[in-house]
Amino acid sequence: MNSQGKGTGGSPWGDEKFDFKIKKPNIKLPGASFIGLIIVAVYFASGFFIVAADEQAVVKRFGVVNRIVTAGPHYHLPYPFEAIDKAVVTQVHRIEIGFKTGTRGGYQEIPKESLMLTGDENIVSIALSLQYRITDIESYLYNVNNVEITIKDAAESAIREVAGREMIDDILTIGKGRIQNETQKILQDMLDYYKTGVTIVAVQLQDVEPPVEVVESFKDVASAREDKNRFINEAEAYRNELIPRARGQAESMIQAAEAYRKEKVDQALGDTSRFNQILASYSKSPSVTKKRMYFETMAEVFKGNQKYIFDDSIENITPLLGLDTIKGGLAK
Repeated sequence: MNSQGKGTGGSPWGDEKFDFKIKKPNIKLPGASFIGLIIVAVYFASGFFIVAADEQAVVKRFGVVNRIVTAGPHYHLPYPFEAIDKAVVTQVHRIEIGFKTGTRGGYQEIPKESLMLTGDENIVSIALSLQYRITDIESYLYNVNNVEITIKDAAESAIREVAGREMIDDILTIGKGRIQNETQKILQDMLDYYKTGVTIVAVQLQDVEPPVEVVESFKDVASAREDKNRFINEAEAYRNELIPRARGQAESMIQAAEAYRKEKVDQALGDTSRFNQILASYSKSPSVTKKRMYFETMAEVFKGNQKYIFDDSIENITPLLGLDTIKGGLAK
């Protein structure tokens, strides 16, 4: 057996040598010009933007408003040449004054906003909500730093001005509609003056009541007012019933008096005519007229009485003539 190669320091493969050579990959990187084109393309492509259907956008060039665009795809020069600002212009925004509603429908009063002085120096708590819409996006974005705070402060000022001219009874009862309209007008005038670019859509009084400390007193006053109105209505009803009845009675009495007057006048005229006739007859034959008048008078006086006639010139027989007996016998 050949023992060559069994030394302690020898290689297990003998003295053979291996020569390994690694081949380098041939990768060509793109040139700087191509990379530059890509960067430029991406830069200019960044100017494309889309405006949603409920939005408008303002394009500013070097910080100055250049144009206003509406819904759809648009393009502006990339930064720093041009920039855009967007805002939702179709949405109706809501602001609460004097109260705050939570996400779960909770209600929290804010006394520092709701308590205000009325024209008759009473204190009333008014919770107010208003709705507004953006009508001029340029003014809305750039004329006022915080439009919502400005609107809220202006609305609070407007409602305090209106409440300060009103009596508390009107505020709590019949004056709410008028107060809403006046507040909306004053508020819109202020916002137009500040050029906020918004239009107030509606102003609504959510809750109007006296402060909690005096609620019971106001309830007593309201109850007394209701009693007063009820008494007035009852009195008016009685008046409306009594006056026509009194007028009817008065008319009836007038008609009766007119009838009585006519009766007496006709009777007097008849008596006068009869007297004139008697006078004419008396002028022609006084004696006959006297006797006739005498007999008529006697007949009227003795009508309905039993009558007897005595004749002293008659002798040997009873000087009595019973006229009723004779009349009765003749009737038979």
